[in-house]
Amino acid sequence: MKNIVILISGRGSNMEAIVRACAAEQWPGRVAAVLSNRPDASGLAFAAEHGIATGVVDHKQYPDRAGFDAAMRNAIDAHQPDLVVLAGFMRILTPEFVEHYAGRMLNIHPSLLPSFPGLHTHRQALEAGVKFHGATVHFVTPELDHGPIVLQAALDVLPGDTPESLATRLLDCEHVMYPRAVRWFVEDRLQVRDGVVQVQPAEPQWLLALSAPAAGISQ
Repeated sequence: MKNIVILISGRGSNMEAIVRACAAEQWPGRVAAVLSNRPDASGLAFAAEHGIATGVVDHKQYPDRAGFDAAMRNAIDAHQPDLVVLAGFMRILTPEFVEHYAGRMLNIHPSLLPSFPGLHTHRQALEAGVKFHGATVHFVTPELDHGPIVLQAALDVLPGDTPESLATRLLDCEHVMYPRAVRWFVEDRLQVRDGVVQVQPAEPQWLLALSAPAAGISQ
């Protein structure tokens, strides 16, 4: 039974999706804790209601990033994590923190990496005129929004799309793909070879959400 620790900064809708999928699909793992850098993160209440340990390491209480990261690492390690999941955790982590969890920390980024790293990905996509946009689950490495790709989802960019409409449609994809990637990890099905992630036994490592003629998520 693997221990999963999830880090959030707000509602944590991807955290909610992971918690629900873990229970419904009876993974060989459990969400041991949900931690936040913000005391007002609403996702903490959801976790507590589901019997999950919660905690806050307020980044405002630390003079620098290294001090915050050290405190957060101690809070995480108290739960003996096999996997750390970043689910809307809005902090840039130090290389030392990332290296401590090398090979056992996942993130979801709202673009088809390596395109559009950083912030405002939906606006970047629209300004670039791309025809497909998406999200990526990847292992975390010291380079921001990089690392071996576990799973990607794509959707078509529609005429009249705004950053807000893209974000809303993409979130439905994220709620499917992130739990799937976490499940693969706790089932020991992920292998990284030369920077490329493979799933064994093989499963498609992509999702395609079509808006027309038939809406829905396919694979």
